[in-house]
Amino acid sequence: MPFDFRRLDVYRKIPKDLTQPTYAGAAVSVISALFISFLLLSEFYSFIVPDVVSELYVDNPGEVERLNVRVNISLLRLPCSFVGLDIQDDMGRHEVGYVDDTIKEPINGGAGCHFQSGFRINKVPGNFHVSTHAAGMNQPQKVDFAHIIHEVTLGVDLQNKSLDLAAFNPLGGKDHSDSKADQSHDYYLQIVPTVYKHLSGVEDISYQYTFAYKHYSAFGHGGRSMPAIWFRYEISPITVKYHEKRAPFYTFITTICAIVGGTFTVAGIIDSFIFTAAEVFKKAELGKLS
Repeated sequence: MPFDFRRLDVYRKIPKDLTQPTYAGAAVSVISALFISFLLLSEFYSFIVPDVVSELYVDNPGEVERLNVRVNISLLRLPCSFVGLDIQDDMGRHEVGYVDDTIKEPINGGAGCHFQSGFRINKVPGNFHVSTHAAGMNQPQKVDFAHIIHEVTLGVDLQNKSLDLAAFNPLGGKDHSDSKADQSHDYYLQIVPTVYKHLSGVEDISYQYTFAYKHYSAFGHGGRSMPAIWFRYEISPITVKYHEKRAPFYTFITTICAIVGGTFTVAGIIDSFIFTAAEVFKKAELGKLS
């Protein structure tokens, strides 16, 4: 007698005329299907969107010895003709009146100035400051550095990444429009190098920072010194690295099988319990419960 391959079937079928549909079973089936659909969509989204994992290490990321800085600030009561940018650092750099990639737009009817600049600084302690030093002897009668900071960022723009972007521009939105004339403003920046590594292996290098602030009126030997807005910085030796991580495909398939199989198993137990309870209740009503 030839071997019947169908004997290996562990999923043997029951004829439909031997099965009994119920309202409870239909309800459990619909709820199970909706539950499975929800879990499958959630799991698929989690698989498509990579997780971002962070780590700390001591390193100087990148081979470039200078980093890009972007400054966007509104000076509310100082005309553009007096405003300039100065850059200093511990390597001996001292640049007064930096003009490359700088935009100055009059605001408040010409009484104020919207100042924007992009420049590069060495990876050593130093400062850059917005001042009237570049005006030379042509100083205004009253120097008022009341200001609103829109942006002070360093390195590559990491927009649209799964990060707390506020840490890359914590000075954005700082409002000192009510400060007094002849006051200097000091911002002390502690800069932390940050590496973002994509799934493709491409790395973007940016810089987070924290800051402390103080304002004061400075006096020198000849009387009151000229005020300015100072950004004094130091670069931390600790680097923060974020890298995208995605679960392997086999993990995704395993999870899908667990969701479908587990839901059907639990739903079957619930349906069986409901059906058994209903049968017992019917027998009790008919007085046939022994």
